Amino acid sequence: MSEEMGSAGQPKGLLQQMEELMASLNADLSALDADLQSTGSAPRAVAEETEAS
Repeated sequence: MSEEMGSAGQPKGLLQQMEELMASLNADLSALDADLQSTGSAPRAVAEETEAS
């Protein structure tokens, strides 16, 4: 429950919670993208466009 409290001990606002969640999601997606790039896997849509050309 302490995660929902701001540094001053006040409840965080919804906007601040959303900003923190979006930052966390962005970091997770960046890590996933790096993992996929390192395996040499191309996203399916990009691979299909390349084959169609």
